[in-house]
Amino acid sequence: MKKIGFIDYYLDEWHANNYPEFIRQQGGGNFEVAHAWAKIDSPHPGGMTNKQWSEKYGIPVLETMEELIEKSDYLIVLSPDNPEMHEELCQMPLESGKNTYIDKTFAPNKASALRIFEQADKFGTSCYSSSALYYADEYQNIEKDGLCVINSSGPGTYEMYSIHQIEPIVKLMGTGKKKRIMSVGTDAYKAMILEYEDGRQARFANFLEGAPFRMNLGYSDGKTVSTEVTSDFFACCIKNMLKFFDTGIIPVPHENTVEVIEIREAGLKAMKTPFTWIEV
Repeated sequence: MKKIGFIDYYLDEWHANNYPEFIRQQGGGNFEVAHAWAKIDSPHPGGMTNKQWSEKYGIPVLETMEELIEKSDYLIVLSPDNPEMHEELCQMPLESGKNTYIDKTFAPNKASALRIFEQADKFGTSCYSSSALYYADEYQNIEKDGLCVINSSGPGTYEMYSIHQIEPIVKLMGTGKKKRIMSVGTDAYKAMILEYEDGRQARFANFLEGAPFRMNLGYSDGKTVSTEVTSDFFACCIKNMLKFFDTGIIPVPHENTVEVIEIREAGLKAMKTPFTWIEV
């Protein structure tokens, strides 16, 4: 059995609560979450302590991160709701040489993202990060040639969930050509226009509750394509994660991840001066 270790800020959060079962389902009996470690107990009212989480899910919580790394074959750095903790939580895992998945949102800003990847490169550790939406079936066979406009929408706050729209946008539009971004939403419903050097645009909006992930795509020849995500994108994400653990082959290029974080960071700046272009 291949042993995966969870490293988290606190363990009672949706990903730590659900990934073990997803991994059992997708791992064919070859993988298990064998150990966990977290820096603090849940800070939320009614949240479980790490000891309570361990008892509920039957996964030992170890005393130190060093012990967890030693006893694990592969590592998952979680903290999905606190990306500002990733740089600290990734230091020892990325020194270990063990294949490491780093949960979304990868980093709070571009500078932190670059430092995390520099740490991995320094110690020769294979790692990557991705929104689960990167793997949605609906986004796998979209024609990229001639794609000039994306209109995207999805649920949640910009701070927490914009990653799930930006990641597929970068996958489809490519890297290295973004130019500027403008905030055009309201306080409650954030919306952005991202413009590329060649005039292409990606527009994305966050609706707080219940909205599906949708895209309308426009092509230079006038063709339009519409898609709504209904596939089990988490299953696809976990399946690809386990393949990475086995092979060490990074499925999402680091330059994609850095650009996603750069766009997200620029969007946060753009919110401070609505309807004004901000260079990305």
